[in-house]
Amino acid sequence: MSIVTLLPFIVLIGAMFLMTRSAKKKQQQAAQMRNEMQPGTGVRTIGGMYATVKEISDETVLLEVAPGVHAVYAKNAIGAVLEDSEYNRIVHGDDDSDESSDSGTVVPDDASSLTGGATDVTAEDAPKADLTKKPDAAEAATEGEKDGKTDGETDAK
Repeated sequence: MSIVTLLPFIVLIGAMFLMTRSAKKKQQQAAQMRNEMQPGTGVRTIGGMYATVKEISDETVLLEVAPGVHAVYAKNAIGAVLEDSEYNRIVHGDDDSDESSDSGTVVPDDASSLTGGATDVTAEDAPKADLTKKPDAAEAATEGEKDGKTDGETDAK
């Protein structure tokens, strides 16, 4: 056999090796993250639920979902261990950044103040769109002449 015929098999085996290697690395990182969990840390489950770790066993974790509400989860169900600042920002809405809502930024109620050449047209002065459907007189006449009956009659189609 020549090397040209073996080349596709070599490439395939190499690709499979690289894929399994990266998958093993991800699994090891996830296991290391789960082993670093401690009671009191915030976590996100693979289902997207945020909770606080209360107790850790060999295979399970006791999570406090809400104050006084506890649930037992498998360690494999923990998707991410969060830092305290990130957990508080997501769950409690705490914002530790330097930007605050009272920084003097004014958000307008409408977009008219954002456009350069805006005219002062109030809602009462603005033209109203007529959204009602009004059939043309010619259309209404032809509909009634199709079979000599209109929609209000008993034998209408």
